[in-house]
Amino acid sequence: MKNLLRNVKVSRVNDGEADATGTYYSDIVDMEGFEGVVFIAKFEDVDSGAVLTLSAQQDAVNATANMADLTGNATHTATDATEADDDLLVLDLYRPTNQYVRAKVVVATEAAQLESIVAIQYGAAKAPVTQPATVMDSDTLASPAES
Repeated sequence: MKNLLRNVKVSRVNDGEADATGTYYSDIVDMEGFEGVVFIAKFEDVDSGAVLTLSAQQDAVNATANMADLTGNATHTATDATEADDDLLVLDLYRPTNQYVRAKVVVATEAAQLESIVAIQYGAAKAPVTQPATVMDSDTLASPAES
């Protein structure tokens, strides 16, 4: 059966940050056996004028000190005090040239609270994919009957 859950790995890679400006990073994601990863950054309270940027970094070794910025990003400038509250920035990193990657979130100009970052690795070389410990439970419903 072809379905998404058997072919992707879903991981929470950042538990959230304070309501402030600054630069924040996800955990490092090992891309061995996957073609790409989608990073999803969810924000809570976002002040008007806050500039939110989601980008990615990579390196050949699993070491935070060596991560290099990649070209391209998802950026949004909040136009009022609630316009970006509870919204997402999404970045798809397809076929990175190094094995280890991570997300980078920059909150500039005005404060915003980063609630979390989720990584969805896709294009698995081997299925089914085992979900990490941050996924409490998962299930697939195939042509389910109504209850």
